[in-house]
Amino acid sequence: MTSSNTPSSPLNAIADQALGFADAPAQAAVVAAPEAVAAEAAAPTGPSFASLGLSADVVSALTAAGYQNPTPVQQRAIPAGIAGRDLMVSSPTGSGKTAAFMLPAIERFSQLQKAQASQPREPRPADGARTRRPQPVARPTMLVLTPTRELAMQVTTAAATYGKHLKRLRTVSILGGVAYGQQLMLLAKNPEILVATPGRLIDHLERGRIDLSQLQILVLDEADRMLDMGFIEDIETIVAATPASRQTMLFSATLDGKISSLTGRLLKDPERIEIVQRLEQRTNIAQTVHYVDDRDHKDRLLDHLLRDEGLDQAIVFTATKMDADQLAGRLADAGFESAALHGDLPQGARNRTIKALRERRVRVLVATDVAARGIDIPGITHVFNYDLPKFAEDYVHRIGRTGRAGRSGIAAVSYTHLRAHETSLHLVCRLLLAKKRRHNGVKKGIRARWKG
Repeated sequence: MTSSNTPSSPLNAIADQALGFADAPAQAAVVAAPEAVAAEAAAPTGPSFASLGLSADVVSALTAAGYQNPTPVQQRAIPAGIAGRDLMVSSPTGSGKTAAFMLPAIERFSQLQKAQASQPREPRPADGARTRRPQPVARPTMLVLTPTRELAMQVTTAAATYGKHLKRLRTVSILGGVAYGQQLMLLAKNPEILVATPGRLIDHLERGRIDLSQLQILVLDEADRMLDMGFIEDIETIVAATPASRQTMLFSATLDGKISSLTGRLLKDPERIEIVQRLEQRTNIAQTVHYVDDRDHKDRLLDHLLRDEGLDQAIVFTATKMDADQLAGRLADAGFESAALHGDLPQGARNRTIKALRERRVRVLVATDVAARGIDIPGITHVFNYDLPKFAEDYVHRIGRTGRAGRSGIAAVSYTHLRAHETSLHLVCRLLLAKKRRHNGVKKGIRARWKG
């Protein structure tokens, strides 16, 4: 254990880069200092949503939804987005990225509707003759691409919330796992906003059901994740079907590497916004590590932790879909209101599970990393890493399911010596053990024999 923490270890360099311990002087001019971001987020006063350029009807919808003050990323992205600038944005999970791109778009729709309302309507044909309607083709004004169905559903819900006072603003999500007939009915309404995963959108484009020639706003949400999932060719095909005059907003966990080559091809003179926050500074999330000896010991520990009196709702992350199903079944047998969520479930089943979680009929969600991005449930007080993620950034997104919007939360890691060679394990322990965040509240009989 000691040898892996030496300064010369190559894993330390990976840990520093992935978790934000390393300094980045080359980006100092464009990256906000972590201390400044923390101070800005905690400041009691600052710009209001109205001062960012949002109209009264949009601000009213935000107030009704419980929004008080814009977050740092929203303060910078909203004015630039309303002005029509291309954006490339990197910001921590839970920092309000969805509102950062959706609010300026909603504001532009609001302004357009007001301008159209002041113009006289075109007269109908005098003969009143009816012609046979052609096959409906959706021509959206805004398109949001997301890597997962869960994130697409969250964005769709947010659009409906922010734009509820607009007279006509229809948002439709086009996702894999949903029957084509149902989606054709939605597309026939010619929605202004389309939220889609790349694969299913390509299907509809090839069938001639969607026409992107009139698109004005394109958003790539979690762009880094889409590239990791192999959607680069789909993204390029979709972009080729849009007009060059569009506004493009790209949101990603990182703006370097593969993303930098993509932004160079898609964006025009973009405004670069980076809000950096190290995991150390997420003081609203208590991160702890628990040593475990084997699978049986891990199960007994999880059962104990899930009975914490302070637990409202929890997400337990597993490495495989089979483990998620099996663990959810064992927890249900033990008396917990649990359910599994992973990519092999039909979309209808996934929708029902998320709805049950929102309605608090499910207290413990057992999930693979498909749920790590895009789920925003206020009642999630605890996140348990039953299995460690493959990549450090996935750990960041996992624990970001709790402590949302400044709330407090608890994130726990099960640490076994049987997988101590893994890079992801080293990253987590580099973070947690160095800060002496080992948990001491486990009752006698569940403590591990192995102490690292």
